[in-house]
Amino acid sequence: MASGSGFLAIWSDVDRGEETNYLHWLTREHTAERVSVPGFLGVRVFRARLPEHCRYFILYRLADPGVVGSEPYLARLNAPSEWSRRIMPILGNFVRGGGRVVAEAGRGEGATVVPIVCEHSEVAAAGAALGSLAALDRVVSARLFEVEQRETGIATKEKAMRPNDASFPALLLVEALADPALDTAIAALRTTIRMTAPLVRYDQAFALDRNEVVEARAP
Repeated sequence: MASGSGFLAIWSDVDRGEETNYLHWLTREHTAERVSVPGFLGVRVFRARLPEHCRYFILYRLADPGVVGSEPYLARLNAPSEWSRRIMPILGNFVRGGGRVVAEAGRGEGATVVPIVCEHSEVAAAGAALGSLAALDRVVSARLFEVEQRETGIATKEKAMRPNDASFPALLLVEALADPALDTAIAALRTTIRMTAPLVRYDQAFALDRNEVVEARAP
């Protein structure tokens, strides 16, 4: 996925009976719609390893943090498609935050990731740990994101369709080639980040780059 200084991260649950409909909406309409918005560079979709839940983590890369509150993006949020109008109300445990990429270490994308929510007070220490995390065996990269709450909290028609939206302060994403590498990374971080929320591992299920959408629409 192309690099940029902004991001948007989203978690949500969907009932198992609606999962296929949700995935078709996500991969056949929604992500293409989003990455066609100016400033959206690409998206990756991950499925949680939770047999009792259908939980997804979506990570968009943005050209800069201001895209989260930009006029083109807000216009899209205030004009949801008919399919989006049907999907938004059925999404549970919806968590959303966008802002800036604080720091990155390593390169590329791993098949399995662990997103770790951080407090604002932990951002400096987490950022200092990225280099050592990326140097661990079979760890591909580590990235740190911090949410801009004002832009994230802007009221829109789409937001109004979802019950009990939540957000988060910051996010550390560790990407690896294998589970043992994530075990080592998590152990190394326990002295840096409190990790009060349970850690869930995710496997990448889908990815889409802006160029694919732009080229497909070219005459």
